[in-house]
This record gives sequence, C-alpha cells and structure tokens, in this order.
Amino acid sequence: MELTGYDVRAFLAEDVGDGDVTAEAVVPVDARLDATILLKEDGIVCGLEIAEAVLRELDPSLLFERLADGGDRVRGEIARVSGGARALLTGERTALNLLGRLSGIATLTRQYVDAVAGTGTLILDTRKTTPGLRALEKLAVRTGGGTNHRFGLYDAVLIKDNHLRLGGGVAASVRLAKETGLAVEVECETLRDVEAALEAGADTILLDNLSIEEIVEAVLRARGRARTEISGGVTLDRMPALAATGADFVSVGALTHSAPAIDISFELEPL
Repeated sequence: MELTGYDVRAFLAEDVGDGDVTAEAVVPVDARLDATILLKEDGIVCGLEIAEAVLRELDPSLLFERLADGGDRVRGEIARVSGGARALLTGERTALNLLGRLSGIATLTRQYVDAVAGTGTLILDTRKTTPGLRALEKLAVRTGGGTNHRFGLYDAVLIKDNHLRLGGGVAASVRLAKETGLAVEVECETLRDVEAALEAGADTILLDNLSIEEIVEAVLRARGRARTEISGGVTLDRMPALAATGADFVSVGALTHSAPAIDISFELEPL
C-alpha cells in the first residue's frame, strides 16, 4: 500500500472544518517553524508516510526528513519537519493521532510475534478494526511482524457460529461454502465439530475457545488435512502455551481493537 498516495482529506476535514481559527488568529501568515517528532516511549515506528501526507496536504512545500523506517524500534526522534507555521500547527494533531495509533498497533503486534518466535506459529489480525482505518491498521500489523487475515467479507470464507446455525451445521455449511471456489475456514467449538469440518474438506479449522488439551488433539487430527487457527481467550501471557500446541495460527483481535497508542510529541525547535 502506497501511503504517500493515501487520501487524507477526510481526516483533516474532521478536525479543521472551515479553518483553524486559533492558528489563523494568532500565528502570522508568513511565519515558519522547524519541529521534531519524537516517540516518548519505546515503540515500533509505523505511519510516518501517512503523517507526512497529512502535513503535506496543508503545506505542499513542506520539508519532511524521516529519521526512522517503519518497523524500527525507537525511543526519541523519528522525523524533522520544516514549513509554514500555520499549516504545521493545523495538521499536527491529525498527524500525531495517526502515528500514535499505528505505532501502537505495530508495537503490540511485535510483542505477540516475539512471544511465539521460533515456534512456526503465525500471529493473525482480525476484522476488529476502526471503520475507515482498516487498511492502515492492517499495515501496522504487518509492520509489527504479524500476518493479515482476510481484509473483508469479500476475499475469504469464514463460517462462524451464526452462519452454522442457519447453514445446517458444520458439515453442511462447509460443503455449501466450498462451492464458492475459495478456501474455506470454519469455526469449531468441539472436537466433534473439528472432525465434521475435516471430513467435509475445510481448509482451515478455527479452534474457538478450546482448552489446551483439546487444541493439541485438534491439531493432531488436522495435521496434513487442514490448517489450524486458535481464537478466543488469547492473551500475551498465554502465547507460549498456545504456540506449543503446534497450531499454524493464533488470531488476536486485541492487536487492533485494544492496542494503546504510543506517546508521540511534536516539539518546536527554538526560534
């Protein structure tokens, strides 16, 4: 995804509206400023391109020097900025909100990825994203070392509990879904569900809130027949035990719905 081409106008319109009345009232029209963008805590950098795009929308002649790359672990300066004072003060909060949000997701994702390092288990995100920000938040997951699950309802089949109730159960639902020609994943809440899904030809088994013992058994049954994904009750401290089951994936909604924003500041250099 090319973030420098991302349309940031809606983000700015939400904050700026008809104009930044404070900057226009107080800051001279020809004033310029130099500033530094800082991570005030250890974090994984993500979103500098989108922050630059926000500021450049307001000042096309902006000078924006990146001091870190996406995926770098940093505490301190990540960019230097020079441009029109009104424009930079107007765009500061939108740029920092995006940087803090995306860097927070990347940072939390890296913690989960590190917790399963060397096991072969991959960390997946979910559709539990902020409406309008999915592409950016999934980029942040990738930047943190995670793997994107489906992007939406249109690019993969995932049969969940409510689908199963209306589709006639696991086996019938899987057979119907396979007619789409897409890979089929189905949620299983018991080992009986797992066996039914395997017999029906599911490509991936979503092991929903199963015990560790049940997960181990499900992984053994699925080996060579289908991939396995653990979901539900996933926390960082449980990751080593979950990965030790041999499952292919662990999906973590918290990566995008509960990641704390990284503390980022926009500090003006002395005039």
